[in-house]
Amino acid sequence: MAITYLLNIYLKKQKRIRIGKLGTFRFKKGNYVYVGSAKKNMSKRILRHLRKKKKKFWHIDYLLQYAEVKKVWTSDLPEEKIAEFLSGKMEIPVLGFGSSDVKSKSHLFYDGKDIDLSENFAINE
Repeated sequence: MAITYLLNIYLKKQKRIRIGKLGTFRFKKGNYVYVGSAKKNMSKRILRHLRKKKKKFWHIDYLLQYAEVKKVWTSDLPEEKIAEFLSGKMEIPVLGFGSSDVKSKSHLFYDGKDIDLSENFAINE
């Protein structure tokens, strides 16, 4: 049973975005990966992320109002393990993004190029 989801997000132009109480940050044009988890109702969580109109509750909600989810992956690996791996491979655009309830530096990662993580993890598309 998948417990972690990854959103492949594309921001079509550079933008300054306020991320709740974290503050305002400059996001580069390009591809991002967001790592999240849902112990139950994962499909509802993912569908919520895909909606444009919603109350902003999570850090990712602030970015998604300007960006597009291109792909969604799910995995049986814990989100912390995936976030730790990505932190060594990709740029961390905002420290603490999406990880206020866990030990990771961030759950948002940046790479200007197109991203395919299916070779790095046991990922379901």
